[in-house]
Formats: sequence, structure tokens, C-alpha cells
Amino acid sequence: MRSPKLAALELRRFGRGRLPRAALAALLLLPLLYGALYLWSFWDPYGSLDRIPVALVNDDRGAKAGGTEVRAGDDITKGLRDSDTFEWHEVSAAEARAGVENGTYYLSLTMPPDFSGRIASSSGDTPETGALQVRTNDANNYIVGQISRTVFSEVRTAASTKASRSFLDKIFISFSDIHGETEKAAKGADRLKGGIGKAKKGSEDLADGLKEAGKGSGRLSTGLKKLDKGAGDLEDGSRQVADGTRALAGRVDGVADKVSPFLKAHEKSIGDTARLVAESASAVRHNLGTLVEAAPAAAKGARTASTVLNTVYKARCESLPVPDPACPDLKKARQAAADVAAVADDLDTLIADQGGDLDTLDRDLGTLQKQARALANRAPHLSEDLDDAVSKINALDAGAAKVAAGAEKLHTGLGTARTGAADLDTGVGRLTTGAGDLDGGIHRLVGGSGKLAGGLHDGAGRIPDYDRQDRDRRTHVMADPVQLASRDLHKAPNYGTGFAPYFIPLSLWVGAMVAYMLIPPLNRRALAVGAPAWRIALAGWLPVAALGVLQTAALMSVLHWAIGLEMARAAGTVGFLFLVTACFAAVVQWLNARFGAAGRILVLALLMLQLTSAGGTYPVQTSPRFFNAIHPFLPMSYVVEALRRLITGGGLGPVWQACAVLTAFTAGALALTALSARGKQVWTLDRLHPELSL
Repeated sequence: MRSPKLAALELRRFGRGRLPRAALAALLLLPLLYGALYLWSFWDPYGSLDRIPVALVNDDRGAKAGGTEVRAGDDITKGLRDSDTFEWHEVSAAEARAGVENGTYYLSLTMPPDFSGRIASSSGDTPETGALQVRTNDANNYIVGQISRTVFSEVRTAASTKASRSFLDKIFISFSDIHGETEKAAKGADRLKGGIGKAKKGSEDLADGLKEAGKGSGRLSTGLKKLDKGAGDLEDGSRQVADGTRALAGRVDGVADKVSPFLKAHEKSIGDTARLVAESASAVRHNLGTLVEAAPAAAKGARTASTVLNTVYKARCESLPVPDPACPDLKKARQAAADVAAVADDLDTLIADQGGDLDTLDRDLGTLQKQARALANRAPHLSEDLDDAVSKINALDAGAAKVAAGAEKLHTGLGTARTGAADLDTGVGRLTTGAGDLDGGIHRLVGGSGKLAGGLHDGAGRIPDYDRQDRDRRTHVMADPVQLASRDLHKAPNYGTGFAPYFIPLSLWVGAMVAYMLIPPLNRRALAVGAPAWRIALAGWLPVAALGVLQTAALMSVLHWAIGLEMARAAGTVGFLFLVTACFAAVVQWLNARFGAAGRILVLALLMLQLTSAGGTYPVQTSPRFFNAIHPFLPMSYVVEALRRLITGGGLGPVWQACAVLTAFTAGALALTALSARGKQVWTLDRLHPELSL
């Protein structure tokens, strides 16, 4: 009798009564208990998170930042309640703590009283970070705690981004304010430069007038000395002195009227400028060393440029029959480059050979720095000194008039007059020196004010001035500079679809395992008639393989039409599962045929090994090394990988590899079963009286 007929006879006996038929029906539906029910129970758990009770505590008191009310706790609370994540219950802190402890709530999220205040502090002098407080209890549910960490991490990121946007927006507004104020300062520096220019003209006039006053006082002193030599010259000399002092007084009064208001109004500016001159002299002294280091390189570069221009000029203007039209300009450029090279060489030589001159320059700059500071210290009293000088000159004019009117009385008081004239000459000399120093200081102040105005204009140009649109764009980028551009290839639509490749082969293995509890692995009739071993093996394998096909059809129908499993390659998936159930049936048959009652225990043990090493949940690389070692040698490892590609999509390489491995397992198991069948054709005492029967 052929193997298919023997298999049909084996299946036909299940239709001879109600109990066998019920057993056959249960056998066909058994994979649904492992496959469909398991997948259905957690088909889409993340889609039902809104049914998980979670405590929400908003103790935030709010805060003010820049005149704006900040209520970050209310904003987060509203966003969470509008979301579909968790079933939020707003409660007090005590209720939340007790609820998480007793299991009323799976976890709690708390905004502390100073939450908004800490966020608003980012724009103040002492910024602080705000903290969202999360309380979990793994005794309630470990997975919910893991999910909450992901959800609350996103909440924290959103809150941090919003706070950063507010802080950065204030920074960009400050840039615009600084830009505007710097422009105002630059315009003020321009006006200061013009005023100092006028002051320079006044100081020059003052210096010239004091020089004339010095000459007059000198003539007065000389004349008084000559009074002792002859009274005859007294009348003429006194008249000349009177005329000179009158002219001097008029000129000094005119100059004083112009200069005195300026000195009174700009005493502080003159002092500040003098301090700037002192600081500039200090900076120049500091940078003399840089000049020494840069001079050789500058000389070398200038010589190189001169050589290149000379070569170009000869090539275009001396070597060609018709000179280039640009030869005049090239000639000027060559000459200029030669002059620059000569100056650079002279500078280099000067620095190399005249180190002492640089020391002298450094000492002179030190003297300038000292004098500028002295002028800065004296600046608050310049107007008083000027008034004193004008008063003395007017007194001189009055005295000269009296001298002319009372020439007869002059001889009597000649000694006193000579002493006063000497003092006057000394005072005018000091005023002349001071006026010269003032003129030099104001000259330097003019240069410094020009540099100040230029620097402020340049600084205003470098300070950014963002409009509202540009400020919003930059704030958005800097608050959240890194975006995650994720791309999910062949995405599984839900949790159940992702785990289907794991539970489907589990259910088919259990189906084959239970089938061989009802159907003998070796056909007894074939054994009794002495059929060939291979035919006996096929006769025991074909009924379970046929049942596996029916189990697969029933399982996949329920998964697809009842639960909603969508497969990228539906026909390929079903066809592949037919091969899987044939392989599993062959392996289970061999274990039962070879080891008898102990084989059923081995079938269960092999199932456990395959489930733990197939990588159906976590990647197998995360498992202990033992499971990594046995992973490549078990059929379910290849089944899980192939079903992932057939259900969710992807390359078919793992599918073809799995087909080859399953075919090899099937053929090998059938061959081993045939060997076992050959041994079973000889009856022994162990077979008649087995030690263990299940």
C-alpha cells in the first residue's frame, strides 16, 4: 500500500465518531490559540495609551519676565490634556503620591511651584534650569514606566525649546538695541570731532596771543631796567609800553572771550582726550615689539613685489617691438614698488641697526604719556588759569597807562616796577608754554576723535541688526538646531504586525506537536506489513503535513480578515508557511519516532530553545552568548527572519535562504525518521514494555 493511501486511512479514522471529529476540529483550531489570540491581545497597545490613568500635578505659580507673564505649567498641562497620550487626572501632589503607591495611577508628572520662575530666569543674571518631576512605580507595571520615559522626554524637549526661543529672542533684540545705540554714539563722536577742530583753532590763537604778550612783557622788563640809566628815555619808553599793553589787552580779551566758554564747557572732554592720548602712547609702546618682528617679513615681501613688477615691465615694455599701452602705468607701479622696497629695507635696517633709537622712541612715548596725564589732571583748571592770565594782562594795561601818566613818579618806584615786570615776564612765559602744550594736546585730540568716530561707525556696521522676520528665523534655528530626519523602511503599522513573524511559527510548531500526540509518528499498519522504511516515514508525515496546511489556512484567514494583519506578500507568506509546517512536522515526527515518549519532552525543549534564540522580540545579539551560538542552527531563526520580509516588505534574500534551510531540515528529518522506522520493524522487550509512557 502506498504512503498517500496510508496517510488517508490514518486521517479517515478521525471521522468515525463524535470525539475523534471533535479532536480533529480542536487540532485544526489549536494554532489560533497561540497565534491569533496572542497577537490580538496586544495588537496595538500604543494606540490605547489614553486609557492608562496618570496623575498630573500643576503646582506652578507662574512668573514674570520682561513685563510678560510666564505660565509654563499651564501651557504644558493644556498640551498634555489635548494630546491622546495617557488618561490625565489633575490632582494634588499628595493624591498623586498616594495614587502611584497604591496603583490608582501608573505614574505622575509634577510641575513644581518655581517651574515658570526657573524658565524665566534664563533672561536674568542667574539663570536656572526648570525640572519636571516624574514618579513611577515598576511594581504597578514596568513597561508603562519605560513608555513614560520616552513621552516625558518629548515633553521636556518641547518645554526646553520654547524657553530657549524666548531667551534667544531677547538676545537678538539686544543686538538691535546695541546697534542703534552704537550708531548714536558714532554720530556724537562726529559732532565731538567738529567741536574739537574749532577748539584747535582757538588754542592756536591763544598760543599766538600769549607769544605776543611774552614779547611785550619782555620789552617792559627791558625798559624798566633802562629807567635806571636815564630819565630822558622814560617818557618815550612809558608811551611805547602803554601802546603795547593796550594792544595786548585788547587782543587777549578778544581771544579770551572766544576761548573761555569753550574751556569751561569742554574741560572734561579735554581731560578725557588727554587720558586717551596717554593710553594711546602706552599702546604704541606695547606694540613696538610687533613692529620689530614684522619689519623683516615686510621688507622681504616688498622686494619680491618690486622684482615681479620689474620683470613684467621688462617683458612688456623693453623686450617687445611695440610696447604695451599700459607701460606708463607699469613704470609708475615699478617705481612705486621699488620705493616701497627701499623704504621697507630702510625700516628693516633701522630696526636691526638702530635698536637704541627704538629705545629712545619708547622713552619719548613714555614722556608723552606722562605729560598727557599731567594735562588731564590740569584740565579742570584751564578756564581758571585763562581768567587769571586775562586779569593780569588787563592789570598790566592799567599799570602801563599809569606809568605813562605818571612818568615823573616812576623813578621813585623804579625798584618795585622792575620786580613786578620780572614776575610778569615769568608768568607770561609759563602761560605761553602751557598754551603750546594745550595746542599740541588738542591736535592729538583731533586725531583721536577721528579714530573714535571711525571705530564707532565700524563697530555699528559689525553689530547685527535683525528685523522681526530674520530674528524669528534665527531664534527658531538656534532654539532647536538639530532635527531628526528619520526614515522607516518597510514600517510595521502596529505592534501586532511586528510580532506576527514570532508567534505564527510558534503556533504551527505547537500544532505539529499536538498532532503527533493524536497521530502515531510511524504508521502501525505499514510497520506490520513490513513496508519500506521511507514509505513508513512518509505515511506518518503526510497526515500531519496535511493538517498543518489546514491549520495554516485557518490561522492566516483569522489573522487577515478578523484581526487585520496586512501582508506585503500575502501569497508568498502562505506558501512559505506551508513549507514551514511541513518542516516542523518532519522534525517533530523524527523526535517522536526516535525517542518515543521522551521525544515529546524533547519537542517541547526544542521549542523553548528556538523561542529564546530566534530573535523574535529583541535582537539576538542582546541575548547571552549561549543563545547567539545556537541561533544559526535552529529552523525557527530562519523562519522569523523570512516572515519579516514577507509580511512587512524588504529584500527576498533571507526568504530564499530560509526555504533552502527548511528543505534541508525536512529532508534530513525524514531520512532520520526512515532510519528509526527500520529499527522499529524489529520488536524488542523495550517496545513491548516501555519504561515511560505519555
